[in-house]
Amino acid sequence: MSKRSLVIVESPAKANTIKKFLGRNYKVVASIGHVMDLPKNELGVDVDNGFSPKYVVSKGKQKVLSQIKKDAKESDVVLLALDMDREGEAIAWHLQQVLAKSKTKVPIKRIVFNEITKSAIKEAVASPGEVDQRKVDAQQARRILDRIVGYQISPVLWQIFYYGLSAGRVQTVGLRLVCERQTEIDAFTAVEYWTVESVLLTADGDEVPARLTHKGGEKIDLKSKADVDPVLAQLKKSAFEVADVVNKEKKRNPQAPFITSTLQRDAARRLRFSPKKIMMLAQQLYEGIDLGKDERVGLITYMRTDSVRISPQAAENTGRYIKSEFGDDYVPEKPHVYKQKKGSQDAHEAVRPTEVLRTPDSVGKHLSKDQRALYRLIWQRFVASQMASARYDTTEVTVEADGYTLKANGRVMTFRGFLSVYDENASDKETELPAMKVGDKLKLKSIDGTQHFTEPPPNYSEATLIKELEDKGIGRPSTYASIVSIIQDREYVVKEEGKLRPTTLGQQVWLTLEGFFPELFDTSFTALMEDELDKIEGGEDSWQKVVKDFYVPFKEALDNIDEKKDRIKSELQEETDLTCEKCGSKLIKKWGRNGQFLACPAYPECKFSRPLEGEEQSIHLDRKCPKCGGDLIAKVGRYGRFAACDKYPDCKHTEAFPIGMNCPLKECDGDVVEKVTRRGKRFYGCNKYPDCTFAAWDKPIAEVCPACDNPYMLQKTSQKRGTYWKCPECKEEISLA
Repeated sequence: MSKRSLVIVESPAKANTIKKFLGRNYKVVASIGHVMDLPKNELGVDVDNGFSPKYVVSKGKQKVLSQIKKDAKESDVVLLALDMDREGEAIAWHLQQVLAKSKTKVPIKRIVFNEITKSAIKEAVASPGEVDQRKVDAQQARRILDRIVGYQISPVLWQIFYYGLSAGRVQTVGLRLVCERQTEIDAFTAVEYWTVESVLLTADGDEVPARLTHKGGEKIDLKSKADVDPVLAQLKKSAFEVADVVNKEKKRNPQAPFITSTLQRDAARRLRFSPKKIMMLAQQLYEGIDLGKDERVGLITYMRTDSVRISPQAAENTGRYIKSEFGDDYVPEKPHVYKQKKGSQDAHEAVRPTEVLRTPDSVGKHLSKDQRALYRLIWQRFVASQMASARYDTTEVTVEADGYTLKANGRVMTFRGFLSVYDENASDKETELPAMKVGDKLKLKSIDGTQHFTEPPPNYSEATLIKELEDKGIGRPSTYASIVSIIQDREYVVKEEGKLRPTTLGQQVWLTLEGFFPELFDTSFTALMEDELDKIEGGEDSWQKVVKDFYVPFKEALDNIDEKKDRIKSELQEETDLTCEKCGSKLIKKWGRNGQFLACPAYPECKFSRPLEGEEQSIHLDRKCPKCGGDLIAKVGRYGRFAACDKYPDCKHTEAFPIGMNCPLKECDGDVVEKVTRRGKRFYGCNKYPDCTFAAWDKPIAEVCPACDNPYMLQKTSQKRGTYWKCPECKEEISLA
């Protein structure tokens, strides 16, 4: 009698792909995400007894678990085929615990694979292992730390601002970076400087663009027009002579294949996708795509990785492909070896296509427009990483004139190499200089000074914020996208013209948290905690010790909140010149769910308040006025927020407040906006109504449900657990605390 095996994965999409590779003796089922978690309405961590967590069955998962138990009892072996990261290992561990308690006597094994292809699945099934307890412990420590912070800090924000706000251990550091960058920009003072550009002529009349660089061997520093004018006067009557000509061949090497952070950065820059959308599409490409003729396969390797390593087989196959498609010259003499980033866990391969012969053109018809764009980017970057370097002939000409030195630089490509597949900077221009030799006399055709001013550091984009998080060691590949999206979903940060700027609420939330917990949200401390989690996974430390070392100073800061609370709250309250209509006091700005409003400082004796009608809330929206082309800004009126033209009163256009999300219903190109019922209750709906009837009482979030692939989740808030996301279809919940 043949053996029957039960294979458990996270999602139905992944299950459908794996079913294609296994025979009839394998049953593949989905746990639909996490099956157990900390309870929703209590801390769920016994801080007095070794930080023991209290796990309960996740809401809506009892039926799933009952079926898994039933299937396990009818099987000869259970194979836990969850993702390779800590979250996947934790799901595997919880399933193992549940099956053990149900007295399932069949062996329970763990299988892992970097790609969902037939060969990878067959190999994994043939060599099962055990659940990695150290990886489970690292995930458990992170979960407990985040729960402690979220549950005990969010109520502090409710006292200062309003009920429903929340703070995350790592996301708050992301908010800090955005706020501190804005502070740098606001405090920046521009400094004037000048450059001198010239056009020189050879004896044959060919033009040579040259820039003034030195005077008397010292780098020239021109700070004003008064500095420039005598230089121009001198050079206009000077003789120009070629002092040096240096010709070199330079190589430009390809970049390493993608890791999670570089994929998010490049896709954001090239495709204008948000990190959240990038990871959603990558998950789909990893879990499997139907390619017709009953073929379903994962197109890319696991997308949460910090390693640039690739398998020898993948490198060999790609080398053969490059040789056949481009020729021998495009195959490097020695394969490129890419240096791992310091601190890289190197647990998985780089993000690459599972089969290089599945070119973007050959599989494109089976992909959506966005899937196709992302797959093309991953495929091109990987193939380019295995190709020969581009080569250039460069020329640097040094010109002398009465003690002044000018430089002219030229560059001409002689071999495109990897740029034939992946042009990293298509705007690069070639400049070919005419032939010159030392001693040649040049004539001045034109020369002029140009005024410049130093510029402040730019606001972060989503891509550059992820790079900063990675460089500072904050978060890990699986968390970058959520850090960037959560601070926007909470409306602490807004994206304007692709740049992240803190809202007034975001800035004040950060100032509050900095005042109460300066050490907790320090960037170096947060990076150190990530290292501690890595040490747990590496077996160098116990999770209980790491949590305790964090909790002791955190508890001390919590105990000292009351002595700081009144001071911080008063510092945030801005007094206005407006007078209370009831008692004559100067009104102050306070916070409510719809933003800031005016209130009497004599509350509760005087309960007068009114909205900040017509006042901006420091949010410029990423949209133009459809009537006059002006910028739309967020305003607050009697019934909450709305969008209005900044050209008011010349243009009086207003519309419902957009939350920055496309309508999730298929075949609709509308946007989700914030609306108010006749009785003043807030809800969310499509701006294409009545043609589109999408509506929800809770704020929709453009986060794909990890359990059922529903294209959005709902953001909910409870007094005990703070903010969390819930799928409206399968009821899967994601805790943010």
